Amino acid sequence: MSKDDLQRQDSQGASPPAGRRRTFRLMHWFDRFAGAATRHAGSPAAFALAVFVVLAWAVTGPMFEYSENWQLVINTGTTIVTFLMVFLIQQSQNKDAVAVHLKLNELLASHREASNMLVAIEDLDEVELQQLATFYRHLAELADKEGGLKCSHSLDEAYLNNEAKRGARMGRHAPTPAGPDTAMSPASSDELPQTDAAGQGA
Repeated sequence: MSKDDLQRQDSQGASPPAGRRRTFRLMHWFDRFAGAATRHAGSPAAFALAVFVVLAWAVTGPMFEYSENWQLVINTGTTIVTFLMVFLIQQSQNKDAVAVHLKLNELLASHREASNMLVAIEDLDEVELQQLATFYRHLAELADKEGGLKCSHSLDEAYLNNEAKRGARMGRHAPTPAGPDTAMSPASSDELPQTDAAGQGA
């Protein structure tokens, strides 16, 4: 098989190489481990275990005469645990941030009146974000002039929005109308029995 055939097979969706599959597998396991570690670290059982370790260390102080080695044990242990937890928590926070951004992008992309300029806004630099913030502050000032923050939407407007959404949903799921050869209007279907009755009477 030539080199062009290999490239064509890879472009058509061939399975990734073994090294890439191994990398994906390691990333998957690390993601699962980071999520489980952060969940358990914030549980009441983990907090109780940490309190128990601190109390046990404090109780053993007189036994070791509060020596430097006794202080070094708690210092070294807490430093190692904190150092490792920083990376696990950061991994979980990065994943949660990406998920939230994707959900917000879906809402912006699916809403008819929302601006698509705000999709993937987290990739903008500081200057562009400040420009958008100035624009929305101007909108907030206009809204404040109209009625202030205490002015809420009416129930009638909420009902109208609900009816509009339901109408759009029904329109998307409505069956496709059949052609004249396969369907018959209600008026024509009502006229057939009358025509047959008239023919039988004649």
